[in-house]
Amino acid sequence: MDSIRVFAPATVANVACGFDIFGFAVDNPGDQITLTASDEPGVRITDIIGDEGRLPREAGRNTASIAIQTYLKHINRLDVGLDVVLHKQMPLGSGLGSSAASAVAGVFAANELLGRPLPIMKLLPFAMEGERIACGSAHADNVGPSLLGGFVVVRSYQPLDVIRIDTPANLFCTLVHPDIEVNTKDARFILKNEVSLKNTIIQMGNVAGLIAGLMTPDYDLISRSLVDVIIEPVRAILIPEFNEAKQAALENGALGCSISGSGPSMFALSRDAQTAEQVGAAMQQAFLSVGITSEAYVSQINKQGPKVL
Repeated sequence: MDSIRVFAPATVANVACGFDIFGFAVDNPGDQITLTASDEPGVRITDIIGDEGRLPREAGRNTASIAIQTYLKHINRLDVGLDVVLHKQMPLGSGLGSSAASAVAGVFAANELLGRPLPIMKLLPFAMEGERIACGSAHADNVGPSLLGGFVVVRSYQPLDVIRIDTPANLFCTLVHPDIEVNTKDARFILKNEVSLKNTIIQMGNVAGLIAGLMTPDYDLISRSLVDVIIEPVRAILIPEFNEAKQAALENGALGCSISGSGPSMFALSRDAQTAEQVGAAMQQAFLSVGITSEAYVSQINKQGPKVL
């Protein structure tokens, strides 16, 4: 092949109680990338579509190209030339893992184009380098599920230990993105450096309960465990009408509802597609009641990760 087009999915990170350690992929939205082989060595971004001119075109500053460059250096293929066209299909600064999807799409596409010299799990550190450019820290809770698919647990960073777990086949996610923006760095800045022993114990119980509920599966246990007593109370103030939208989701049958990543998007989990659609409409109405428009997406948990189009 001399050209390839790849889709990488958006993700929900934190998943209420699992700050920086939980994440899962969704079917929609996501980003697309096209890589074309070139006789001139190096990685070049030739076009970015859908970003309204906001993303850097320099290869050393863009999440997708940084991930590819780091990958090529690792496999000692700096002779390779690649032209990159990135098609952003989700809002920036949305809490949906936009930068992660671009990084994953880039490194996955490069690995496919070169004949898969590395297994997919080995691509994770390169995608994480893309995240470092985007938010200053190489987190795996978005790139992990976007690359591997499904629900992942980031057990450790030193050494890197990412585990993919099974989830119920008929578990549906509702994503609602209000048309406001929350800066990831600001959302981290307002967090407290220390938490109480009481809240730590509660959060640990919810983390364990959510994993057990997903793997059993036990929907009531999932519902009881989708509670965040540490991060959500602090970050909720950055999202107008957060409490009302969350209450609307729960009243319409959601198992639980919280902030997706650092926000402003919110996610809810439901037992079936019909409930998930109803939850999305109710959440959108809550935002609209104060004049905030929004986009809603409903899908099952994406268990495939990136795919060649």
